[in-house]
Amino acid sequence: MEKSSDRTNVGAREWRLPRRSLPLGARTLVMGVINLTPDSFSDGGRYFTGKRAWQNAERMALDGVDIIDIGGESSRPGAGPVTAEEEMHRVGKYLDIMIKITAYRGPYSVDTTKASVARVALEAGVEIVNDISGLRFDPALAEVAARYDAGLILMHSRGTFETMHRQEPVEDILKEVSDGWRRSIGEAERRGVRREKIVLDPGIGFSKTQRQNVELLAKLDVLARDFADFPLLVGTSRKSFVGHLLGGAPVNKRVHGTMASVAAAVLRGAHIVRVHDVRAAVETVKVIDAIRAVSREP
Repeated sequence: MEKSSDRTNVGAREWRLPRRSLPLGARTLVMGVINLTPDSFSDGGRYFTGKRAWQNAERMALDGVDIIDIGGESSRPGAGPVTAEEEMHRVGKYLDIMIKITAYRGPYSVDTTKASVARVALEAGVEIVNDISGLRFDPALAEVAARYDAGLILMHSRGTFETMHRQEPVEDILKEVSDGWRRSIGEAERRGVRREKIVLDPGIGFSKTQRQNVELLAKLDVLARDFADFPLLVGTSRKSFVGHLLGGAPVNKRVHGTMASVAAAVLRGAHIVRVHDVRAAVETVKVIDAIRAVSREP
């Protein structure tokens, strides 16, 4: 039997979305990232056109992606906020092409902190809202998610959009994440979101130190145990702490380090991993899931 990292806390439960359900627990789901921004840290705006985004979604579908997450506002350190109108334009232009034309038929997620952007995306057919602020920036986003019966990802972060990467470190990062999650869950439920719609994200790389990012991965099983009613999503893809651990590796040289962190996250209880390199992640979690399956045998 697995110990605290056992994901049978969600067992055969499904994440019920507006038009489908995703299995949780039996295998790890892979969420692929497409940034519709000119200043993304991970791809430098490579997919800041409808055609390139379409091609990337096609590749992800062939590589076995389970969810595609799109975003129209970069959250990299130093990035400034964009208006709701600009974000809606970026996301809306993409969705008009992607949902109707691509071979990918799985669910889309929208990475936004704004209720107005979430509404446009959900109306177009998106089924999940991914909020890096955990409802701190625009609590009305929860009401929009509830109205459309959408999945809702609540990420832990601190500070404003402009300061979240410059926060003074807290002493106890596990307590900080736990307290933040409880506030976010409470706000979501007060605004009509059902618990079974919620997925939690510890926010690796957001308002955490290098050591705290590693600590969250090492002790993710503690959070999984304390929040056993909720699936966990972890996003470590190409982040700076990976580059630091690899001796200063640039963004485009962090794939192997990212996959090591993905493996660690899954072994500690993650149900969904958010990545840029979908094929590498699909192959990584397939192996880790097989190991975990055997470890549960008598």
